[in-house]
Amino acid sequence: MEEKNYITPDGHERLKTELLHLLNQARPEIVQIVHWAASNGDRSENGDYIYGKKRLREIDRRIRFLNQRLEFALVVDNSARKLGETDDAQVFFGATITYLEVAGAADDAAQLSQETTIKIVGVDEVNLDLGHVSWISPIAKALIKARIGDEVLIQTPTGTRAIEIIAVKY
Repeated sequence: MEEKNYITPDGHERLKTELLHLLNQARPEIVQIVHWAASNGDRSENGDYIYGKKRLREIDRRIRFLNQRLEFALVVDNSARKLGETDDAQVFFGATITYLEVAGAADDAAQLSQETTIKIVGVDEVNLDLGHVSWISPIAKALIKARIGDEVLIQTPTGTRAIEIIAVKY
């Protein structure tokens, strides 16, 4: 059984835009090049034809992948989530979380490191350069349902880390 394919509205729009670009622009351009190259005669040593066919297969493969991901996508929009008294900035899918890593000190006083901001997104939207992490990543699993001020333990390859949530927004 396949895992659910949760995705944010922005991520869903990006995938749809890529699919439409491939279908309406990239694929027709390559088909035209392949058609032109095929009309030149001998296809066995025709670089435009060989490369065009290869590129066409890559585009078709990506189109099939995007169609499948979009077909099973569950768009989750938490942007309207109100941060009220009962739902005091709790972390859910689509949240942007700012946290500090808590480093234990010898004198039992905790020292806080610099702030880090991440956004919990779907697996098709992961971009570590932007701080977008998958909802199935260890850090996201640990943060979901936590609240501002909570200290959360995260299992990493280098050991357990403690982080403190200082801000949540949608």
